[in-house]
Amino acid sequence: MKLLSQLRTSSFQLALLYMVVFATSVFLLLAFIYWRTAGFMTAQTDETIEAEIAGLAEQYRGRGVNGLITIIRERVARDPNAKTIYLLTTEDFLKLAGNLETWPEGSPSEGGWVNFTLSSAVGWTGPERLARARIFEVQGGLRLLVGRDVDELTNLKRVIETAINWGMGITLALALLGGYLMSRNTIRRIEVINNTSRRIMNGHLSLRIPTRGTEDDFDQLAENLNQMLDRIVYLMEGIRHVSDSIAHDLRTPLTRLRNQLENTLMSVDNDEAREQAGRAVAEADQLLATFNALLRIARLETKGNSSDMKRVALDELVSDACELYEALAEDKEQTFEQALEPGVIIEGDRDLLFQMISNLIDNAIKYTPEQGAIGVAVRKEGGDAVFEVRDSGIGIPDDEKDQVFQRFYRVGKSRSLPGNGLGLSLVSAVAEIHKGRIVLSDTDEEAQPPGLTVAVYMPAPTHVRKRIRAKQAGQESDSVSAGAAVAQKPTVSES
Repeated sequence: MKLLSQLRTSSFQLALLYMVVFATSVFLLLAFIYWRTAGFMTAQTDETIEAEIAGLAEQYRGRGVNGLITIIRERVARDPNAKTIYLLTTEDFLKLAGNLETWPEGSPSEGGWVNFTLSSAVGWTGPERLARARIFEVQGGLRLLVGRDVDELTNLKRVIETAINWGMGITLALALLGGYLMSRNTIRRIEVINNTSRRIMNGHLSLRIPTRGTEDDFDQLAENLNQMLDRIVYLMEGIRHVSDSIAHDLRTPLTRLRNQLENTLMSVDNDEAREQAGRAVAEADQLLATFNALLRIARLETKGNSSDMKRVALDELVSDACELYEALAEDKEQTFEQALEPGVIIEGDRDLLFQMISNLIDNAIKYTPEQGAIGVAVRKEGGDAVFEVRDSGIGIPDDEKDQVFQRFYRVGKSRSLPGNGLGLSLVSAVAEIHKGRIVLSDTDEEAQPPGLTVAVYMPAPTHVRKRIRAKQAGQESDSVSAGAAVAQKPTVSES
């Protein structure tokens, strides 16, 4: 799989493109060399044949047909290996002289050139070989064929073609290997950047991308990214400091104002004044809750993964939270169902987990209308512990499901309901500390409204996962043993 992923990288594809260009260049170069070499050797053979023909023509002009026959016989006698091919025949193809017995088959090309095989069909007594010859007519209706044995030339061409094919194969293999090695080195550098980036995204903002000190383009990219990260962290710390300062500075006077309004509420006798003071106290409580939530989220983000993690029974924790909110659901005549699988253990901060669970259950009750349905479940899925809350409320549109975890973001349908848009932000911060993930989905896609299902997946401890697998394996072993025992148990026949 790692090899396949490397083959899909842009660096390997770039190396592959370079390999194609390089191989094409080598192929064109070798093809040109072959064309020039083979063409030169073929031209040499044709020139030798032309020289033979010129000599025979000169003998024919000086000594006539008898002299031509004599010179052919002499040349055949001087050439025992028959490198040169001669055949002089009459108009009816009756042999007069030469080292062939019959006229070869095949139509000559333009210029009288013909390629044929030296075999028993033409009266050749030796092993089959390739030949090239030129045919022309002599005055008086005589036919003359002069050629050369080109078997060695053909074999040489085949050797050159084989060498070119092997050369191309070796070139492609070396280019592919070089592309793989170059892309692997590039992928390693990129993977270092990716791994560091992922760890930074997981909350380790102090990490920076390492450099090799070579001052190459990757080092320059890493330095620019590190400078960008420094700037982003600086700006984030500034914004966080401002928001924390505002929350801290305003919480104290708001608390004083709330207490004064409460004292006023207790001291006045006028019903209208008491009602107005009560509304003011409620607004002050809402502002204080918003500031407390902001400070809580800021502390969680700053705390990161350094939270005090202990073994927590998730099913028991959810059961405790359900006891607190069942009465609130009864006031709205809502059905409150629980499906808590026992023995679901995770490692986490009990207080933070309880606040996350409470927020999700409270949201489900708040955004579900009267006589609606709410379901709370805890279960194990593979190596994860899952906490799930289902409701039949207003739901969240698909295009807003990724945005509801932002601070102060509220779905359009819920803006008329009380709240500050920080509940899911707090849930997201707690889940991130526990290395969990949140999945939002519609409870019933066909219903209107569709409702909302929030599932929080958190990894179970390693030793717990091993125990679960061992337990499952033991159950399977017991079931197999029981089945074998049943199979081996003797049956009692009725008498």
